[in-house]
Amino acid sequence: MKVCQLRHFYLLLTLLCLLVAACGTATTASTGSPPPPADAPAREILLATTTSTQDSGLLDAILPVFEKESGIKVKVVAVGTGQAIKMGEDGDADVLLVHSRKDEDAFVAKGLGVNAYDVMYNQFYLVGPAADPAGVKTAKTAAEAFERIAKAKALFISRGDDSGTDKKEKSIWKEAQITPSGDWYLSSGQGMGATLQIADEKQAYTLTDEATFLSRKLGLVVLMQGEKSLLNPYGVIQVASTKKQEEVGQFIAFLTGPEGQRLIGEYGKDKYGKGLFVPNAKKR
Repeated sequence: MKVCQLRHFYLLLTLLCLLVAACGTATTASTGSPPPPADAPAREILLATTTSTQDSGLLDAILPVFEKESGIKVKVVAVGTGQAIKMGEDGDADVLLVHSRKDEDAFVAKGLGVNAYDVMYNQFYLVGPAADPAGVKTAKTAAEAFERIAKAKALFISRGDDSGTDKKEKSIWKEAQITPSGDWYLSSGQGMGATLQIADEKQAYTLTDEATFLSRKLGLVVLMQGEKSLLNPYGVIQVASTKKQEEVGQFIAFLTGPEGQRLIGEYGKDKYGKGLFVPNAKKR
């Protein structure tokens, strides 16, 4: 190849390289950032929460919004509050959404949880058959209602799963100074939805969170509500040992921020005529 031809060849090659570089710069500028590597790990957090947030349908309503806006996938494990907190203690979860304030405070006090917030609340219902064989509808307190159930030996279905609802039920029996036992007191060992189904089939009494009950079509009726001991607050806590601090921080900010609180407050109004949860975000 002649010298003149070589010069033309290298000149064309240089121009081609400059053109390719310019195209690459334009692509980056148009997207705002270079595309992530094909093998980049997905951003994901594991949320350990209660069956009530899942059974009520709340998570299905709010998580897709967060995932779309943040690009962070939320993997949900719905168990009782006791099990959810145990997952946090063992480092098997990144963030908790639970409802047993005493246990939540203990978890934080041990240094196992940080960045704790109130998120929302509703109430517990004492529900049972419309006939109300134990006459609990006229009781003035939840403890008195439980006393009447025990005295009548009316069938009662307990979750018996160390959940927030189970802890609340046990605290009411303790307040009534009763240790329930016998054929009239059965433990389902299951979540709220399943426990309600059993109580409905057997026409028995049970304690339930408001959201799960309202989201089910059952033959049971609400026999007590609004009593001060039946308040049911929920909290969100970052597990201190998580390696997903940034992602968890974004999730908590969403739940406690204007959009998350709005979604929580509106959930259920279209189907049930009232919101199933009352938003009340507050740093603890």
